[in-house]
Amino acid sequence: MYTYTHHIRRRKFYRERERVTRRMVSREHKKRAVVLHEKLQLLRSITNSHAQSNKSIILDASKYIEELKHKVETLNQDVATAQSSYHHQNSGPVVEVETLEKGYMVNIQSEKSCPGLLVSILEVFEELGLNVLQATASCTDTFRLEALGGENEEIGESINAQVVEQAVSQAIMNWSTGSNEQD
Repeated sequence: MYTYTHHIRRRKFYRERERVTRRMVSREHKKRAVVLHEKLQLLRSITNSHAQSNKSIILDASKYIEELKHKVETLNQDVATAQSSYHHQNSGPVVEVETLEKGYMVNIQSEKSCPGLLVSILEVFEELGLNVLQATASCTDTFRLEALGGENEEIGESINAQVVEQAVSQAIMNWSTGSNEQD
């Protein structure tokens, strides 16, 4: 049987349970509020905001992020400009000389065409007493020379690979100076 007393007890039980639940929910809300407050204060300090309200802190942080984005864009443009000018200034031919059993392998590469450079390099080979045994050259859009050179046996002296590289590099510098003056 269902009695009035039973009904009262049941109501008290549910009210107590509801109160406990509210307290638990309230504790959770307080914990979340504390965590949120700590995070907002951290955000406030990172962004150097002097705002007091949560909304103002978030708005200041948003402005700060936009400023950072702008700074990143500016820095990326500066880096691209610096790389472009560095690449343009240092786009001269690259020289590699490898010593072989009897002679040298000379590789010269440039990303741009170098009219007249082949003649300057061949003149250096002649001055050093190197015979060009085999060569592959391309002078259209880019410059590439791969030459297999042997020492002139009439001279009888052995030439150091570093001497060949320095002489070829000097010829390139002289050519570059001469071609810039003509421009």
